[in-house]
Amino acid sequence: MAEAVAAEAETLLPGLPDAVVVWEILVRLPPKYLLRCRAVRRAWRAVTSARDFLLAHHGRQPILPIFSGDDERILGVRYHTILAFDHRAATEDDQLHAVARLHVAFQSVAACDGLLVLSKLGSAGSCLSICNPATREHALLGLPSDFRVMGMYLHRPTAEYRLLLLRKRCQAGDLVHKLGCYVFSLGSGQPPRYIGGPEIASGNFSVPVRVRDRLHWYPVYCLTERNPWHYESQLLVFDTIAESFLQMRELMVDGYSYIFDMDGMLGIYTRNLSTKAVEIRVLPSYETEVWDFKYQIKLPVAKIRRAFQDCGDYGNWDLDVVSVDGGVLLLVKLPQWLLHVDSNGKMVNSIYKGQRCLSMTGRHLKQSLVQHTFFPALEGYAVNASPFIGPVE
Repeated sequence: MAEAVAAEAETLLPGLPDAVVVWEILVRLPPKYLLRCRAVRRAWRAVTSARDFLLAHHGRQPILPIFSGDDERILGVRYHTILAFDHRAATEDDQLHAVARLHVAFQSVAACDGLLVLSKLGSAGSCLSICNPATREHALLGLPSDFRVMGMYLHRPTAEYRLLLLRKRCQAGDLVHKLGCYVFSLGSGQPPRYIGGPEIASGNFSVPVRVRDRLHWYPVYCLTERNPWHYESQLLVFDTIAESFLQMRELMVDGYSYIFDMDGMLGIYTRNLSTKAVEIRVLPSYETEVWDFKYQIKLPVAKIRRAFQDCGDYGNWDLDVVSVDGGVLLLVKLPQWLLHVDSNGKMVNSIYKGQRCLSMTGRHLKQSLVQHTFFPALEGYAVNASPFIGPVE
């Protein structure tokens, strides 16, 4: 009898097998609540800190679109907020919720596996840093200001996280570095490595979409062999394994179009100004490069303009298409408001956050508590310190 009581006391949760507690319950918790569970018992902390558990936990997390905003709080202190939108949440506060608060203004310039690369606004010199909002780790990247971040990826052959950089200009007196694209391995201690790449018109390009170990941008304006004196809109592709650029067939779409991830496939949405609709196509076969028409979402523009004052013209609204549950939802960002529209064009919800500036980043966050060895190797590495402000409740 005593042996049975001792065995019961050693379980994580009396009455349930440990495998059920770990792999069916704890693994499904959002990071914030999982961190709180670690304070319950040492055994809970041990199992939820194991790398295999953290990888499985990361795999269970939803991919959420992120926004930025400015809040004003006690004593007039203003801070910058990183917010994530989760359509599954029951309340407005949980749907558009803060995942981090920073004491200075940043712009997110890359996202990958729960990591965010941030650019400090209004700063001179090196202004790029990397953080994990879930673990509250932060470090400086130490890159010159003439580098622009095109994207971030996991290089699977080496398991290194790397940045793809674009250098459009060099600092005065720099006779060593070339213009073009570079690869920077986080924590390697090595300077960015030059790889050449296409001639891109400017440092302003769309948020990349990662499909099949490749980063995709559209539209990007590049010089082509057909007309080496004219920049043309292209679907630019970067193979993150070979670390080289590829070409895909030119997209034949009219209007303002942007690509997105549609359940592991490339999707593209086009804003039709005349019909006030968003047209969505997908690429079911990557090899044939033939796009299929999927949805036409007719926006209730007149209803929105009646309900929300000073929302401006439809052509100036910020839009984002998000793949969810085998379908899509449309996010419409107005001043201080975020609207959620379903694939039938019905406005499901409107969320008021009241930030002085609520901005749509076009990037997505899949939160992770996985520890990365590159963080301590970077300059200014810190946990639970500046620029983070207190835990997000």
